Amino acid sequence: MESIFHEKQEGSLCAQHCLNNLLQGEYFSPVELSSIAHQLDEEERMRMAEGGVTSEDYRTFLQQPSGNMDDSGFFSIQVISNALKVWGLELILFNSPEYQRLRIDPINERSFICNYKEHWFTVRKLGKQWFNLNSLLTGPELISDTYLALFLAQLQQEGYSIFVVKGDLPDCEADQLLQMIRVQQMHRPKLIGEELAQLKEQRVQKTDLERVLEANDGSGMVDEDEEDLQRALALSRQEIDMEDEEADLRRAIQLSMQGSSRNASQDIPQTSDTHLTSEELRKRREAYFEKQQQQQQQEQQQAPPGQLSHPCERPTTSSGAPGSDLAGDAMSEEDMLRAAVTMSLEAVRSDLKTEGKQ
Repeated sequence: MESIFHEKQEGSLCAQHCLNNLLQGEYFSPVELSSIAHQLDEEERMRMAEGGVTSEDYRTFLQQPSGNMDDSGFFSIQVISNALKVWGLELILFNSPEYQRLRIDPINERSFICNYKEHWFTVRKLGKQWFNLNSLLTGPELISDTYLALFLAQLQQEGYSIFVVKGDLPDCEADQLLQMIRVQQMHRPKLIGEELAQLKEQRVQKTDLERVLEANDGSGMVDEDEEDLQRALALSRQEIDMEDEEADLRRAIQLSMQGSSRNASQDIPQTSDTHLTSEELRKRREAYFEKQQQQQQQEQQQAPPGQLSHPCERPTTSSGAPGSDLAGDAMSEEDMLRAAVTMSLEAVRSDLKTEGKQ
């Protein structure tokens, strides 16, 4: 595709683009086509003057603008036809009765020029493949042999005039290259207007986004980041509080043990280390509950019939309900901490009393 010469639309110079795309090179400029148009205007003026320069038709002709060109860059079929005669090329109307009687298959031709109102474009065969070289497209459009006839018929239905280019076109690099290889087109080219509209829309969206970001000055993202930071700090404080509670519990147990040991050391010699491990505390709590159960059983055996001894009360929860055993999970964390401290102190006192009796 890169070897194919394709002029894109500039202003209303579609006739120039049509000719250059047909000949595959920069063969004509607006100045050269304007010269041909002026020459045609002069030939028409001379024919009109043959009827008399004082005639009404002649004066009307002089007052009318040129029919072969205008200031926008439009050129008539006569200008295009005269420009092609320089290369020995001729234009024949595709749907004329003379051509239709020839019954020539379009794929056996070499090129076509299509015109609708003031727009001209070329359909040409390069190598063994057909291409739509419309200057309004962003690039050449590949046309299959089977689709060519349908494409031309569709143009005719839309009001296009189609001309067959007869004669030998000048040699070009694209034609020589495509004689040896065939190209494939994955995506059809867009119209230049569609591409420009798409680019404009993208620029507008980008500008709107930049305007929003500038107005917010990044505050939206900052707020979101700040919320995430606050949540992280809150979670961190909760973890620190839990660790502090556990540390306070350990210190409370250790201080209570140390205080009880110091009070007992005034009367009896100290026989064990005041710094007890958690495993020793657990064993002492179990021994305490076993002793309480034994005392309860003895009281029940000694009590008169019909009279029940009061069971040994265990620590209660903050709601007033009896506390569960060590494995229970109905107690809250705070209640469990209080119960643990109480049981540890009672176990220490019980041990001290037992050692004092001995």
